Amino acid sequence: MEHALSPATLSDLRRPRAYPAVSVLTPTHRREPENTQDPVRLRNVVAEAKRRLETDPAVPRERRIDVSRQLDQALAEVDLAHAEDGLVIFAAPGEHQVWSLAREVPERVVLSDTFLTRNLVSAQAAERPYWVLSVSPDRITLWNGGPERVAEHRAGGFPLTRSRENFDAERVERVGDFPSTFRDEGTRQFLREADGALSALLREDPRPLYVTGEPAALSLLDEVGGATKDAVHVPHGGLAHGTPDAVRHAIAPLVAAEARKNAHAVARELDAARGRHAFAAGVDEIWRSAREGRIRLLAVEENYRATVRDDHGDHLVPAASGDLDAREDIVDEIVEQCLETGADVRFVPDGTLGGADGIAGILRY
Repeated sequence: MEHALSPATLSDLRRPRAYPAVSVLTPTHRREPENTQDPVRLRNVVAEAKRRLETDPAVPRERRIDVSRQLDQALAEVDLAHAEDGLVIFAAPGEHQVWSLAREVPERVVLSDTFLTRNLVSAQAAERPYWVLSVSPDRITLWNGGPERVAEHRAGGFPLTRSRENFDAERVERVGDFPSTFRDEGTRQFLREADGALSALLREDPRPLYVTGEPAALSLLDEVGGATKDAVHVPHGGLAHGTPDAVRHAIAPLVAAEARKNAHAVARELDAARGRHAFAAGVDEIWRSAREGRIRLLAVEENYRATVRDDHGDHLVPAASGDLDAREDIVDEIVEQCLETGADVRFVPDGTLGGADGIAGILRY
């Protein structure tokens, strides 16, 4: 199952496809007893997708057979033992993908000429992903981090490794011979290569960056390149050869501190926006401002959800879940719209926004 949504992956998911591109969404659960319903619910929603294929006159027989087969293959790949809060299956002629999300999604089947990506986009924003660069004399590892997991990123030139005559990495780790190791020209060139690879990655997928290593390594990395100048430095050696769990435990306190700092900063910015009449709050006002591209910063409480219906195109009004015209993922829709118009989207702890009803924004004009 897929977890990491890069800009390149999102762009590929959004490209037009031969009809039908099928999106199947269903909520999942991490623990008992709630997760006992997940297998039946998943089979039922996939069956509904197949029924929609059967009854859609715009779907030729060959494509119906192909996409149904893709749905079956996707279903076989689902691992509910490691389920999070939502599951998304994409199926189209000749392809399928399964995505596990750490954010709840509504149960839904959509047939279109593109996949429904708003829930993936919102989940990615809510996870506040980050990069961890771990430096050692013989290996530089890049880790893809989020609140639930850390995984090694094996692309874009990473990991970088080297070996050289008379180079004893185990001795360096054991006796701490880092100053001399990080003064030679070979090591400088090794770190320059890492800086170049990291710069290219950050242009493509910018995120907060943490850099781990011995102090001498961190100092030299800053000296030879510029990609890590705004990074949080973590003087912790050994993680270039470490495990994902070791990296996550080393970084977790810093990530939590940054999240608290971010929440306080958002609250201050929203207070200032009130004073200059650039503040909006509530799902209806935010939705209208997002459609007009007026939102510069969107703040959403982590567990805020709203179910609404469109009142003749002018306003959103509350609706019950399951109503025919209900929009159960309106928050994810707003998040995607704001990101597409260049807004800064921040998810903050519940209660941060006070009386703003879970969602607030700063307007451009």
